[in-house]
Amino acid sequence: MIPPPARTDYAGGCHCGRVRFQVEAADRLEVLDCNCSICRMTGFLHLIVPAARFRLLSGDDALVEYRFNSGAARHLFCARCGIKSFYVPRSHPEGISVNARCLEGIDLAALRVIPFDDNDREAAMRGIARLADA
Repeated sequence: MIPPPARTDYAGGCHCGRVRFQVEAADRLEVLDCNCSICRMTGFLHLIVPAARFRLLSGDDALVEYRFNSGAARHLFCARCGIKSFYVPRSHPEGISVNARCLEGIDLAALRVIPFDDNDREAAMRGIARLADA
């Protein structure tokens, strides 16, 4: 039996600090770079984790929601600074997608970045299905 990957607790939040969270993820982070309109425009790098590995520490009262297109994704922004540090993705509605750029002490150059082609969503979804259990 293969042992599960080693995990680390990461802290993060929005720009103004009102929204704070903790996420448990692999020691070596693997993130998705989606080319859909909202991700491309905001530079969001997706670290998708099961909801049980995400904990909102503060700022629930500061979050505002935005939905578009299918309405499945719950985009959550800090009402004060406008940063979307995490949200509930359409691809994994039972999970959380954290913006790796909002994690403290992360070396972005050390991340394994995987392209997610929203123009071929079916193939892209097959490629990331394993993240539901990561």
